Amino acid sequence: DLPAPSSLLPRRRLAALLALAGLLGLAACSPLRIVNGLTPNDSFSLDAGRAYGPEARQRLDIYTPKPGTLPPAGQRPLVVFFYGGTWSSGERADYKFVGEALASRGAVVVVPDYRLSPQVRYPVFVQDSALAVKWALDHAAALGADPARVYVMGHSSGGYNAAMVALDGRWLGALGASPRQLAGWIGLAGPYDFLPIENPQAQVAFNWPDTPTDSQPLVHARA
Repeated sequence: DLPAPSSLLPRRRLAALLALAGLLGLAACSPLRIVNGLTPNDSFSLDAGRAYGPEARQRLDIYTPKPGTLPPAGQRPLVVFFYGGTWSSGERADYKFVGEALASRGAVVVVPDYRLSPQVRYPVFVQDSALAVKWALDHAAALGADPARVYVMGHSSGGYNAAMVALDGRWLGALGASPRQLAGWIGLAGPYDFLPIENPQAQVAFNWPDTPTDSQPLVHARA
């Protein structure tokens, strides 16, 4: 329900950029830097490096639509976006193109970092994701968003993080919040049912073969 003037990035282009970033990532260079270099800078304001917890990786960037962008402040959706990287790589600054794509259409966008494998294992990156979403829920109004319109979104392994926060009430519940406070979950090419684990990096992240079955988002899906 966001306005879509022709000058703004359509959803298909965002999906194409995410796919391009993934393909370039396989090629080795600075893929996201290339994509971000093509991204406009005049459609948002950036508040970078806000802390949502005490750890070094518990930081987030906030993309706010420029004044005059619809919907007006107070009625804007807030989207918390988690990037992918097999739970072992990624930096929030590399996802300016996502922040711009959504902010230019009127959403407040929060892009958090979270702790990565092999320094941590499941469920630490899910716990960090829930803490970032709890921060967003608590600060939505102050950021000019509607607290009743908070969405969690992720791509690839970040789609997994988003799914677990949205579907498994343990993680927000431990923080005094609930998935019922979310307006929706947006998953892009996420792994939601991947046992047995074959990817070597994911095996480390999930301590395979000692991976609990309730680590799978599909287990928590309900009508």
